[in-house]
Amino acid sequence: MMRLGFVLSVMLGLASVPTPAPVAAEDVAGVTGAGEAIFPGGATLGGLSLSGLTLGQGGFLAQDGSATGQFQAVLYGTSLLGARQEVAVEGEVRNGFAVGLGSATFSGTATVDMGDGTPPLLGVPFTVTASTGSLGLILGATALPTAAVTAGGITIE
Repeated sequence: MMRLGFVLSVMLGLASVPTPAPVAAEDVAGVTGAGEAIFPGGATLGGLSLSGLTLGQGGFLAQDGSATGQFQAVLYGTSLLGARQEVAVEGEVRNGFAVGLGSATFSGTATVDMGDGTPPLLGVPFTVTASTGSLGLILGATALPTAAVTAGGITIE
């Protein structure tokens, strides 16, 4: 629950950061969320076995496929040597679309800090497919299995 509180604090902080406001007539959907999710068994990223994540997201998806917003996630895992490791993902949303009010897909580029002392990776392409109960994430060429939201939530309006 502590992680969820941290993610909610981050999201509230993001809400106070000025960003260009999209034209309301062009908005198809707004996507917001903060929560925790669990990966199914076998989820890996760069040799790291993943168990779950916390997420924070907010964005506007326009009819023309453009989008503005932020996506943040912390992926929780275990290294090959058995050590706990956290991967921080901080992304700028640039494109996206909604499928009705139940699902949205958005993408952009992110900074990925693998949490192992190596320099963060810059400009990593990411794609998120979000619904009220799940989150799919592709980082670079790695498609992670869909994670089930277990706390908090995702709203698509």
